Amino acid sequence: MTTNRKGFTVSLLLVVMMSMLLAACGGNDNTAGTPSPGSTGETGTEAGKPVTLEFWTIALQPTFNDYFNELIAKYESSHPGVKVEWKDYPYDAISQRLLTSTASGKSPDVVNLNTEFASQLGSKGALLNLNEYLTDEEAKSYFEGIYNSTVLDGKAYALPWYTGTEVLFMNTKLVKEAGLDPSNPPQTREELVEWARQVHEKTGVAGYAQQLVSKLFPIDGIPILNEDKTAAAFNTPVAEAMIAQMRDLMAEGVVLKEDAEFSKQIQYFSGEQVAFQLSGPTFINFIKKSAPDVYKNTIAVTLPTGKANLRLSNSMDLVVPQKSKNPEQAVEFAAFMTNAENQTAFSKVANTLPSSKASIEDPFFTQSDGSLEAEAKVASSQSLDKATDYMVGVPNAGDINSALARGLQEILMNGADIKETLNAVEKEVNQILNQDS
Repeated sequence: MTTNRKGFTVSLLLVVMMSMLLAACGGNDNTAGTPSPGSTGETGTEAGKPVTLEFWTIALQPTFNDYFNELIAKYESSHPGVKVEWKDYPYDAISQRLLTSTASGKSPDVVNLNTEFASQLGSKGALLNLNEYLTDEEAKSYFEGIYNSTVLDGKAYALPWYTGTEVLFMNTKLVKEAGLDPSNPPQTREELVEWARQVHEKTGVAGYAQQLVSKLFPIDGIPILNEDKTAAAFNTPVAEAMIAQMRDLMAEGVVLKEDAEFSKQIQYFSGEQVAFQLSGPTFINFIKKSAPDVYKNTIAVTLPTGKANLRLSNSMDLVVPQKSKNPEQAVEFAAFMTNAENQTAFSKVANTLPSSKASIEDPFFTQSDGSLEAEAKVASSQSLDKATDYMVGVPNAGDINSALARGLQEILMNGADIKETLNAVEKEVNQILNQDS
């Protein structure tokens, strides 16, 4: 197996730029003086000195201009002397802008990043350890699994913001034809397999389709890398058993034998070629248009868990770079943006899930009008107690995920030997990590 050349080039650029960033982080020339760990009260400015916080987000303008402008005005009115300059960048541009801006000594103060990139920067010491600034009450206000997704060696490098989790969509017509009760849905992946097998035996259609991606490993508690992220850790008997079971299920017809990307999964569910779909609520819009009769027979329930007893989430976070010139005010602003009240309000206008525990007590997340959309929202929000963002956390994460996906394809689509393939992928992943070191 070979590493994707384009991916390698991008990763190499990222490594070089991260080195520049780390060099820039040395000897922090913080002009606001030494921050006061543990203090995030409404401090306003230090000794009356005006403070300007530069706040970066990802692809939120102009759709949410009203929400953010109102919230920023509210913050500024309660913090005399503090001004917030909000800038918004495309998803593909923000990481490079952050690296180049910080390396040139012009760091923003609060930045919206996904968990993968926040973890990478945190592991390199480029972000503030927020545990030194937050109270215990503030830290515990977020769902533990999501908050801990960017905690490395006891240091928290990000505040969780808006997030998302998958749910289980179920074709109740097919499930009932198989003699199953949709009001008592499967709770674990093993139970889902049994339901899928019974659907296949009774109706002839498959249980579900899935894409062959690296996240299949952490769902069953199989780490991709070791704790210090220096070597592959997935080549284990547990991984062999997980892949062997999937191979057998595909051979039985319980799971479609295909590496089914999202568009294909929509096609199979819309055509009633499968009874179940594991995905986020955005799936609803597609079947509502393409298969209205199937839409009417579909319900949403919480996603069954694998051996790790967790559900994977996909969160956006707020981080404070080490080079922020106003770290204390920056952390306080990030905590303000991600508190329960403001996360609840944002979820209502953006149709996202919050990462704050108190938010999902709001009736918006607990009450359903019986529509599939409302069922999916309630099911996903009630799944957050077991949510976690699993990220590889190294600059070449994309190459590692690609190597694992290709290995699964070789085994499950082309009949390659499980152990020999895992050995080859392990060797490739370790080579990728050595390129990063």
